[in-house]
Amino acid sequence: MVDLNALTRANAKRWAIAKPTRKAEADKVALRLYKARQRYQAVTRVTGVPWPAIAVIHERESSQDWRASLAQGDPWDRVSVHVPAGRGPFASWETAAIDALVRCPPFLARHKDWSIAAALTALETYNGIGYATRGVPSPYLWAGTDQYRAGKYVRDGVYDPGKVDPQLGCAALLIALMELDPGISFAGASITRSPAAVDSAKPSLTNPSKGSIGAFVVNLVRAIIGRK
Repeated sequence: MVDLNALTRANAKRWAIAKPTRKAEADKVALRLYKARQRYQAVTRVTGVPWPAIAVIHERESSQDWRASLAQGDPWDRVSVHVPAGRGPFASWETAAIDALVRCPPFLARHKDWSIAAALTALETYNGIGYATRGVPSPYLWAGTDQYRAGKYVRDGVYDPGKVDPQLGCAALLIALMELDPGISFAGASITRSPAAVDSAKPSLTNPSKGSIGAFVVNLVRAIIGRK
């Protein structure tokens, strides 16, 4: 039996120190997920599950294939054969997603605590707690960060300690989404911007503080140059 409180504490510690190891790839996927946020938000309005959580599940389960169910990646217009089996067919991807979150274990629509640690644990239980029973970081969460090196269930009940998960984990994708849009937040979550981004935001000769003398001089020079 896995102690979910202990797992939540472990995920909180991992989140606090996690660093992306495949940042360019994560940024590219995050942008693709972000562009589809309105579809995820439609499911959020019914289920209460935050749209970034839905988005990263969609990526993990089917590489954001809109023909595949959020539940397990099977086609949503047919009866599913993988766990959870026997679901569908459905009229749309959104309908299938709502069914997956409301009626299928671990019933994420019932989840009320969406602080970052609890959200990560909810996402881990969505995939299964096999990794937690082994006391190892789940690639479903941590692949693409320095919290994961190797180890993967290659099929139900079969664990290969040397297998590296080629997909990006939910945590890596959430980090990228939160860097892309600072409006995305989970309680207790914070993302440190890259040094380049921080430096570009600091006042400088070419980027003076608004209302400062430096800003007046820069604007004056730009106006003179613009008249030539």
